[in-house]
Amino acid sequence: MGLYHSRLKNIDGLLFYKLLGTGKKPGFRVTPDFKTYALLTSWKSEEACDSFMDDNYLKEFKIKCNSIRYIKLLTISCSGLWNNQKPFIPTENIKKNDLLKNKIAVLTRGGVKISKALNFWTSISSASKSISRAKGVSFYKGIGELPLFEQATFSIWDSIDHIKKFAYKDDLHLNIVKKAKEQNWYKEDLFARFLVKSDIIEQLP
Repeated sequence: MGLYHSRLKNIDGLLFYKLLGTGKKPGFRVTPDFKTYALLTSWKSEEACDSFMDDNYLKEFKIKCNSIRYIKLLTISCSGLWNNQKPFIPTENIKKNDLLKNKIAVLTRGGVKISKALNFWTSISSASKSISRAKGVSFYKGIGELPLFEQATFSIWDSIDHIKKFAYKDDLHLNIVKKAKEQNWYKEDLFARFLVKSDIIEQLP
């Protein structure tokens, strides 16, 4: 994935991108999953995104893949920074009814301080345990730019209510959040919620 940066620098309408590896199995793992990779992008317009999806860039990936999952998202909210940028701008005019009938995605990202990496990795298994038992989560995966230090998680939930119950009532999750603040794990962090507009898996020959 890291070899493709030069191909993404001058694409019309592309505001932000990350080429990401993933952790083995669901949740958060030190060991990488060499079969699964992620391309995260943020666009000036939906038309620019759709144009990219038809570009030869993705055709090169399809040659190497058994399947590709396309998840199109509309930003509900975003707080914090990623490499000193705010990559996701809230989408205007998302209706309350849309929030009730669509699934919701959550992205959390943290740049772990080198001095706090041991604290982070000795505690984070609890986060995997807590989300694996959460109600209403249909998908979760650890993603990252740099093993051990640049970490993120992406999850998809049936509703905002399920997210709130997990965020504010799950003891394991609350303990992780508390430790992160008390021990000052991150040099930079980000939290974003999205409305899942579409989620398509393409099986490839």
